[in-house]
Amino acid sequence: MKNIVNRLVISLFAGAVALSAGAQETKPLDLDALLKQLEQGKFEQYKQNEAREREFTSQVAEQDAMLRDARARLTAQEKLSGQLETQSEENEIKVTNLKSALDERKGSLKELFGVLQQVAGDTRSKFANSMVSAQIPGRGEFLDKLAQSMGTGSQMASIEEIERVWFEIQREMTESGKVTRFDTEVVEADGTRHQKSVVRVGPLAMVADGKYLEFDGATGSVLELKRQPIDRYLDSAAALEASNGELVKFGMDPTGGSILGLLVQAPTLMERIDYGGLVGYIILAVGAVGLLLGLERMLTLFVVRQKVNKQLKSSVPSDNNPLGRVMKVRDAHPNADTEALELHLTEAILAEMPRLQRNLTLIKMISVVAPLMGLLGTVTGMIITFQQITLFGTGDPKLMAGGISTALVTTVQGLVVAIPMTLLYAMLSTRSKNIIHVLQEQAAGVIAERAERS
Repeated sequence: MKNIVNRLVISLFAGAVALSAGAQETKPLDLDALLKQLEQGKFEQYKQNEAREREFTSQVAEQDAMLRDARARLTAQEKLSGQLETQSEENEIKVTNLKSALDERKGSLKELFGVLQQVAGDTRSKFANSMVSAQIPGRGEFLDKLAQSMGTGSQMASIEEIERVWFEIQREMTESGKVTRFDTEVVEADGTRHQKSVVRVGPLAMVADGKYLEFDGATGSVLELKRQPIDRYLDSAAALEASNGELVKFGMDPTGGSILGLLVQAPTLMERIDYGGLVGYIILAVGAVGLLLGLERMLTLFVVRQKVNKQLKSSVPSDNNPLGRVMKVRDAHPNADTEALELHLTEAILAEMPRLQRNLTLIKMISVVAPLMGLLGTVTGMIITFQQITLFGTGDPKLMAGGISTALVTTVQGLVVAIPMTLLYAMLSTRSKNIIHVLQEQAAGVIAERAERS
């Protein structure tokens, strides 16, 4: 009833608005005309309200019918729901009883199927990483399906499935003891794919074209190692491929690839040198210069020593060696007294010393500077390391490996240059001093001889 009153008020308001709008359109001449116009509008609005009220009353009856129908369907569905709940409880009881009966009938087979499920899962994991799967693909799908079906408990293994599990395990054992050659697609280090003849040594190694391969169980692909081991292992791989059944030496990883993966990650000599950076290259360049100077001095002093030895056996002085040139000073002053001759000989020996000791001071400087340059590289590497720690923290050691490698490698490079340079300087200095000692000894003999004459 309240809804009806609200609708009537809204209708009267709408009618008044319409009349006011009509009144604005047609202006009355006087008050009587305005009154008459309002009476006519009220009568028409009354008719419209009655029509709307009848329409609303008819819709109320229709809505009541729909409500009764909905309540009837709700009652029917509630009744059906109760029946289904009762049936569900009965079914749960039946399923529980059937499971109990199934467990009783399984008996010891239940433990057997549990072991079989575990064996199937473990064998599937082994097949996924076994190199035998590169030659015999698709072995793991059967084991995977068997483990999943038995895991859900919806299906028991048949005799054929149990025998196939045994067959696959036995085939893996048999193939593990063979050296087999087969053709398959190989993904090379540059990403290209080629059909190649592959030699497989059990589940431990595979080689093709003299290079080591690996098996990716996730994709089932045979991949060429991006970094190969050193040449002696590659030579053994080539020898294995070229053999016709005879025994050959072959580098094999008993862990199935773990040791080989670590081995190929070891940096080469050039990579280790690169770790030293700019400071490392400068140290090596300085060391190379020192080595060249040392070799030149070593060869020169060897030749001079041979000529001096030859001059010792000859009484005729020669200009091609220091001793001969010193002896010529004696012959150039035959009438000089002992003191004057001693001074002339000392002058001649002093003139020969720079030739004999040339570049020795530079070699000594290199032996001293090289460790200092290595220390410079160490400090530089540690600065880089601390900067990386400041930016990224210490969570990832790989971020700090570059700076630490630079620090350690430059230290090693400095010592590698300094130690040989120190030994080389000591050896060359000893040789030059020995030659100078011979010159001084011979000069002392000449002075003594001249003193005896006097």
